[in-house]
Amino acid sequence: MNSKNLLIIFTRNPELGKVKTRLSKSTGDQVALDIYKFLLNKTNQVTEQVTSDKIVYYSEKITKHDIWSSNSYKKEVQYGDDLGAKMKNSFQAAFKNKYHKVLLIGSDLYDLEPCHIYEAFKKLDKNDVIIGPASDGGYYLIGLKKLYPKIFENKNWGTSTVREDTLKDLEKVDVHLLPMLNDVDVIEDIEHHPAFTKFL
Repeated sequence: MNSKNLLIIFTRNPELGKVKTRLSKSTGDQVALDIYKFLLNKTNQVTEQVTSDKIVYYSEKITKHDIWSSNSYKKEVQYGDDLGAKMKNSFQAAFKNKYHKVLLIGSDLYDLEPCHIYEAFKKLDKNDVIIGPASDGGYYLIGLKKLYPKIFENKNWGTSTVREDTLKDLEKVDVHLLPMLNDVDVIEDIEHHPAFTKFL
């Protein structure tokens, strides 16, 4: 692994009762876990096709023999007091390791494709920040060439104001927005999506 580009993938360890908790209120814990594993597999299939260096950041602990092959992905554990601190710390580590362009994505997005990731890396040539807007008001991807600590601080993570508040912090830099996609948090996100019919 010696690319100047890095893709960071934030995942949760797939454990019963600990993933997709908002979704589980409608589906129950087991179905929520099954859906999350389905989303993890999709994220794995998409990112396997990306040629940059890749790191999977686990929420709790590193799992050695799972869907994330050690040949393709480095493995780390998220650290920080909240999601913002965890993301900031992962970007900080990436820039310390001399990466030029760094993207971070989550693992609950069925509609993400390799083209979105490649477009984000390409658009970083002429823009300072790339954001992939999620339809719930957050974002599914953020790409940087240097750290802007403020964008990871004082946010109500998991709410509809995250993207708007982040963009306010970035008013003085060039931001490129990718196509809007729908991440999976609640039952309404998937109830009319054919890929999820088998779970409902």
